[in-house]
Amino acid sequence: MEENIVKPFEPKEKKINWRVVAGVILIVALGVTSGWGLVKLQARRGAGGGSIKLAPEKGEKVERGKTYGRADQVFKDTATGVIQKNGIEGEGTHRLVREGGESQTAYLTSSVLDLDLFIEHKVQIWGETFAAQKAGWLMDVGKIKVFK
Repeated sequence: MEENIVKPFEPKEKKINWRVVAGVILIVALGVTSGWGLVKLQARRGAGGGSIKLAPEKGEKVERGKTYGRADQVFKDTATGVIQKNGIEGEGTHRLVREGGESQTAYLTSSVLDLDLFIEHKVQIWGETFAAQKAGWLMDVGKIKVFK
């Protein structure tokens, strides 16, 4: 007598595991809710999340000791000096005059702040240095602390 080694395949009925489906839906809902809540919390605290304002309000003067700009970002470059209008040969909209003469001047631009508000103020700036053709130092300013 011959015995069949190969038995016919009989597919089993697929069952949906409703506990897994409910768990996935719950995890997605919690993720969306917590993300939404964190965005609302940060918006309530302000752009800087603390004592840093993104920029002075319209008509408001810059205040000594106050920091303006992006608090949610770390900038690797920093310098201190007095901001003046005009860059050099089309590079930068402003310049930071520092001790040590013309060779120490940093030329500035900002994608975050209106640098015109800080003209003739002694400040500390933070930002990112970029390659330049004419300027010895070209920086995109992200944060400014006003000294006077």
